[in-house]
Amino acid sequence: MATIQECRAALDRLSDNLAGADGDVRGAAALDRSLSCHITDLDVTFAGRLEGGRIRVDALTPGPPRAKAEIRLAMSGDDLLALVDGQLKFAKAWASGRVRLEAGFRDLLRLKSLL
Repeated sequence: MATIQECRAALDRLSDNLAGADGDVRGAAALDRSLSCHITDLDVTFAGRLEGGRIRVDALTPGPPRAKAEIRLAMSGDDLLALVDGQLKFAKAWASGRVRLEAGFRDLLRLKSLL
């Protein structure tokens, strides 16, 4: 089982990957939205913002998200690590229910290039 520190490091790597992306991926990541990532098996939530093509984590709280972020993710810590390491494809994980993504319709359309 992934640790909180490993999950935080994975989010930092994901942020670095988004910041270095080109084309459609860079455009999709350029949103300015509140973001939460609930790690279900650890029952903690990383909260922050997606802005300027980076993920900024502002808080770590126990339990599910306390406030409704504009972009909400939920998954196990191991799935987060596997996604960031390229061992798990987002679309497959989302379709199978291993990863939950909730956002407004327009944001989902923009984020589809990240999937």
